[in-house]
Amino acid sequence: MNDISNYPSAGGVIALRGVDLSLGRGAARVHILRQIDLNIGRGEAVALLGPSGSGKSTLLMVMTGLEQPDSGSVTVAGEDLRQLDEDGLARFRGKNIGIVFQAFHLIPTMTALENVAVPLEFAGDRDALRLAERELSAVGLGERLHHYPAELSGGEQQRVALARALAPNPAILVADEPTGNLDEATGREIIELLFQGHNERGTTLVLVTHDTQLAARCDRVLRLHSGRIASNLASVPAEPRR
Repeated sequence: MNDISNYPSAGGVIALRGVDLSLGRGAARVHILRQIDLNIGRGEAVALLGPSGSGKSTLLMVMTGLEQPDSGSVTVAGEDLRQLDEDGLARFRGKNIGIVFQAFHLIPTMTALENVAVPLEFAGDRDALRLAERELSAVGLGERLHHYPAELSGGEQQRVALARALAPNPAILVADEPTGNLDEATGREIIELLFQGHNERGTTLVLVTHDTQLAARCDRVLRLHSGRIASNLASVPAEPRR
C-alpha cells in the first residue's frame, strides 16, 4: 500500500477538517473522534477499518449529517452540513446520500415496494412506485414486491434496504457493516450488489467493515484507532480466500 495522507482535494465530494466529537460530561466525557482531516474523491470507494470503538460508525454518521461534531467543518457535495437544520439535513440526505445499515431499518408495516418508494415519494417523484419496482428487480426481488419485512429472509431484507438506498440515484452511498447480520454466503451476495451499484452508477462509496478482504476491494483503506485516522493507504488486491 502507498501512503496517500495528502490525497488531493480536487474533485472531492466529502471533506472533513479538524473534526472533533465527544460524548458525556466532566470525568465521564469520552472523545469519539479527534482532529479528523479527510478528503474523499468523487466516485472513490473507501473502506473504514478499525477495532470496535475506534470511531468508524461515528465518522460515517458525521459524514451523513446524522451526528454533529463539536468542532470542525463537514462539507459534502459542496454543502456545509453544519449550516443545515434537521429538516435541511433530511432533505439533503434524501437527495444526495444512500445509507445501508447493519440492521435493515425497514418499516414493518410497509411492503418491500412501499419501503423502497418512501425516499422517492419524500423527494416528490411521481413515478416512485415504478422506480421502486425497477430497483427491487435489479437486486433480484421482482417476485417479492408485496411481501412485508417479516415475510422476507435477512438477506432479502438487506436487498430491500440496498434498493431503497440506491433508488434516488444518490451521488454518495455509505454502508455500515452491511453484512453483519447475515451468513457468509448471503453476505457475499449483498457485497456484490453493493459494488455493482457503485460501479454502474459511479457513486462515491464509503464502507465500514471489519473484513480486510472486503476492504481491499476499495480504492483506499482508512484505519481508525482511538478516534484518529491511524493510516490512509491506497488499497492493493487481497489474496483470494482458499
